Amino acid sequence: MNRKAIMAIIGLMSAAVIGVVVLQMDLIRTAVRVNEDRFEKNVYAALNTVTQRMVDEENQKVLNYSVNGYMKRYFQEAHRDEMQMEVSASARSKMGERVNYSEWIEKLILEFDNPCTCDECMARKHDTYRTLMVLSKQNTREFPLEERIALQKLDQFLGRELANRGIDTEYSYGVYSRDKNSFIIVDGHYVVEDSQPKEVLPGYRNIFNSRYKVDLFPESVPSPGMLMIHFPERTSFVWRSLWLNFLGAIVFTTIILFCFAYTINVIFRQKKLSSMKTDFINNMTHEFKTPIATISLAADSITSPIVASKPDKVSRFANIIKQENKRMNSQVEKVLQMALLDRRDFSLNVSEVNLHDVIQNAVENINLQVEKKGGIAEAHLEAERPIIEGDATHLSNMINNLLDNANKYSPDQPEISVHTRNVPNGLEVTIRDRGIGMTKEQRKHIFDKFYRVHTGDLHDVKGFGLGLSYVRAMVTAHQGQIDVKSELGKGSAFTLFFPFKQV
Repeated sequence: MNRKAIMAIIGLMSAAVIGVVVLQMDLIRTAVRVNEDRFEKNVYAALNTVTQRMVDEENQKVLNYSVNGYMKRYFQEAHRDEMQMEVSASARSKMGERVNYSEWIEKLILEFDNPCTCDECMARKHDTYRTLMVLSKQNTREFPLEERIALQKLDQFLGRELANRGIDTEYSYGVYSRDKNSFIIVDGHYVVEDSQPKEVLPGYRNIFNSRYKVDLFPESVPSPGMLMIHFPERTSFVWRSLWLNFLGAIVFTTIILFCFAYTINVIFRQKKLSSMKTDFINNMTHEFKTPIATISLAADSITSPIVASKPDKVSRFANIIKQENKRMNSQVEKVLQMALLDRRDFSLNVSEVNLHDVIQNAVENINLQVEKKGGIAEAHLEAERPIIEGDATHLSNMINNLLDNANKYSPDQPEISVHTRNVPNGLEVTIRDRGIGMTKEQRKHIFDKFYRVHTGDLHDVKGFGLGLSYVRAMVTAHQGQIDVKSELGKGSAFTLFFPFKQV
């Protein structure tokens, strides 16, 4: 898959993910608005119901007074000098233009006490009730607002109506008097303090500024006061039923984003791996081409009658075939060894190993190649305790691989040094060179399989890019660690840590 196709797929997937996120956010905002509207309607419905019930309570109280004769006695005493009065239009049509007040009240009460439940009697009873209320309310309007409200009833009605509508969050309420320009009741208690207009006490400011307020006793114009309520946890309550949906949206969106990022990462890794494998095949072809050609020429020479008659030349060409064959077997062994490491189908032959001896032998071997280029390889073995537990073969391979790389990437007069020192619980080996070094980006990938740091041409440095991958796998198998420091043009330093004991 080429880069344009990959970028097109990434663009489409990004647009789809962004679209899903935007739609989820829009759905959540819509759900929040619906919940807010529902909450507001339920609050106003509860407040209106409470105010109506307060009116009904007052009407019932007045009616009880009327039925018990309180109204008649009160008006007889209050209007002793005015036994005649003008009544409503409906009463005048029934009883004449001017009637005796006491007789009229008694007749109304008797009408209300009529036990008949027929439609006509119930209609007359309803008219009588309305007439009594009109007369009685003329008197109750003169009372202060706090005397017209039953404190316990208000608290009970408000709590019940809110609960009936599913509003079970914390709230504060108050009754505001327009005559006093202050709160007279707050949260089921009478308020003694008065405040000037618009100078609401700090503790009641949230209630006063609340959007939820209705008129009390609205039949009076103007209304004597307002019932106000404040919900400090309103936002949390509105979101309460949406938290699960919101959390689910976040979780699933996160999963989608994670899968998207992981997919993109896999695509690029696979593309990179494909490129590296292509390089590996090219390198392997190049590495095998020379020994195969050499073996072919040597075999042709041996079969030649001229060479066949000379045993020394036959022996020489046979040795060439043997060396080239050994070289090919070594390359194949590296590939097979990495396959075993990938499957973790290997085991260490652990024994006590003197790492100084291993390093000394490796340095002597690499010196044969380094000296040809006018360079030098030195060992500075400063560890006082060089013996560790490990596999001697793999330890030797690791040191040889790192020394070989130091030589390969030091084109002019290599300067290679190996240092050892003891650290807590183990031994540290550092291999330094003054070669071409690496960039920060190259350091990120040097332990990847098939990755090679190129110096220009693809085949300028021989190898399959398996050496450092093998070193890291073996260090991990020995329960150690590997670190690299490098600067472009100034060389590299690989530091290996090996514990004294294998757990």
